[in-house]
Amino acid sequence: MNLTRIILFVLFSWNVFSQTQIDQLNLMPWPQKIKLNQGQFTIDKDFKINLSGDIHPRLFTASTNFLRRLDGRTGLFFKQGFITQINHEPTAQLQINCKQKGQVGLYEDESYSLEITSEKILINATTDLGALHALETLLQLLQNTETTFYFPTLSISDKPTFKWRGLMIDVARHFQPVAVIKRNLDAMAAVKLNVLHWHLVDDQGWRIELKSRKKLSELASDGFYYTQEEIKNIIAYADERGILIVPEIDVPGHASAILTAYPEIGSNYKKDPKEQNGSTYSIERNAGVFRPTLDPSNPETYRVLGEIFDEVCTLFPGKYFHIGGDENEGKAWDDNPMIQKFKKKNGFKTNHELQSYFTLQLVPLLKKHNKEIVGWEEIMNEKMPKTTIIHSWKGSNEGSTAGKSMVDAVKNGYRTILSNGFYIDLMQSIHEHYTAPIIPKEAQLTENERENILGGEATMWSELVNAQNIDSRIWPRTIAIAELFWSYPSNPDIQNMNKRLTSVSNRLEELGITHIRNKTVILRNIANYQNISALESFSNLCEPLKIYTRNKGGTEYQMYSPLSLFADACTVDAPEAILFNLAVNQYVNDKNPKHITEITDFLKKWKATHQNLLLLSDNAPLIQPILPLSESLSLLSEELLQIIHNNKKYDSVYVNQLYEKCNSKEHADVELAVCIGLKKLLENLK
Repeated sequence: MNLTRIILFVLFSWNVFSQTQIDQLNLMPWPQKIKLNQGQFTIDKDFKINLSGDIHPRLFTASTNFLRRLDGRTGLFFKQGFITQINHEPTAQLQINCKQKGQVGLYEDESYSLEITSEKILINATTDLGALHALETLLQLLQNTETTFYFPTLSISDKPTFKWRGLMIDVARHFQPVAVIKRNLDAMAAVKLNVLHWHLVDDQGWRIELKSRKKLSELASDGFYYTQEEIKNIIAYADERGILIVPEIDVPGHASAILTAYPEIGSNYKKDPKEQNGSTYSIERNAGVFRPTLDPSNPETYRVLGEIFDEVCTLFPGKYFHIGGDENEGKAWDDNPMIQKFKKKNGFKTNHELQSYFTLQLVPLLKKHNKEIVGWEEIMNEKMPKTTIIHSWKGSNEGSTAGKSMVDAVKNGYRTILSNGFYIDLMQSIHEHYTAPIIPKEAQLTENERENILGGEATMWSELVNAQNIDSRIWPRTIAIAELFWSYPSNPDIQNMNKRLTSVSNRLEELGITHIRNKTVILRNIANYQNISALESFSNLCEPLKIYTRNKGGTEYQMYSPLSLFADACTVDAPEAILFNLAVNQYVNDKNPKHITEITDFLKKWKATHQNLLLLSDNAPLIQPILPLSESLSLLSEELLQIIHNNKKYDSVYVNQLYEKCNSKEHADVELAVCIGLKKLLENLK
């Protein structure tokens, strides 16, 4: 072999090897076991799939969808069209073998193995549910050179850590059309989530068509509800993707919508028996916790609920039914003499005991339909059947009075799921979600007790989301949460996770998720269809107000208020703010002049952005609310540039005044995420 050939061989070998480095793989969730080999499987237009074994029909659909998505990414125009038979392509490059048909639920085998050589790809799974996960992993493995697409050669052995890996979508406060639910089911499947908790009823609306109780949709939905055919269609769609749907009808509190239709079962006491019961009940237009509560002392309450459950349970074939049970303050019970008399007669000393009585009456109503109850932690009492699943939302910290429900539940023999730490409507950072514990480190749990922690659920409460912005509130943070539920890394690596997240987040767009594209839709409206460059730049510095501070008292936004404003375009983990804060940290750590140059480039840009926003605002009134924040940042940027480059004396009073204006939460329902870096920079320039 001559020298030229040796050099070319070495370069080629290095190129192949470099393409299969572990840190180049953008997999989420990260597999339990992965071993990379040197080499690659090159994809061409003859790429085909063959299925063998005992195949559930959903795998035919999934394999065809995989082929179309792969073809869309590579543009190779694959010859294979629709996959409808087993062993139809015995020489195909991708062989998928399943031992048995899977049933969507919590206790099916979801494991899989994936083997990629330079000639073949082999997926083995006990059930098709594992094969579905394997196909998503394979799609994420796609790599490319300048001219070709390929999969790296490797072997993966994978299975989930937790059984319940959920996303809750609240459609009661803001109704979400069928298309929104379906595209989010697609995204859930892409990151291996397996439970959609469908919050269908709350104070702000009833969203299920019932043939036997038409008043619910006629009087309590504002015309926004799912027909029974739509519900069946969504359930079938979810089943094809291996996702279980768990419906929720929240009782006895959060009952305004139910009582709008059936006031006679409410706890609103009337002194005059001739006065129409519950005449004050109406659908709630604000956010918050409200008084309307079902009457636990009235037998009619259970008759109505029984008839509702009879019809709803036939629509949802899954094993689990969520009854809510949260945030019942009991004020309506305290004010009703008849309920107080009932309470005393039955020896109930507290409203929790009265609610426990109420909850226990629901057990046989659902057991007749073979449903196991899921409920928020307030439903827990010693008489609930051990089949009950306790949904902990206050926390898992054993040392906290408000957060010990999950540990208490498993110690008392109940299964649990956790949502504390995963309330994505709070607009907290991805870092906070990714490092939230599912199993408390300090909890002393037996193996069986740990097994009863089924997993977790990200919760998308919808006070401040509609069909246009909901995706940007769920994704991409829920990708990281999904990895936590599947892989549960012992030492979460935020930097590594963030690198992988970007690629997976971008690919969700091919499934119809609008978390990236709809930002510009909102910004164009704000800019009155002028150039949005400056507006987009400023939005990359801002984040929506967090932890319910945006919607003051739950009354700033009604359920019909616009969600097309600047705060709705901004997202958590503002991208330019992350870069600026990182540059400041690096400068503080090493004082490298390179980093101060990066910082001053940001400051110059922010000054220019403000001037451009001023020009834009001449014909865009919706920009006005952000100008005070933009102006404060521009003035502080100018002052810092003078201090850094012109040796201007540091005027701590003036600088601090400007900083406090930048740190204000009073403008456009957003906050400047760069304030973290600005504060640190100011401390190091004094």
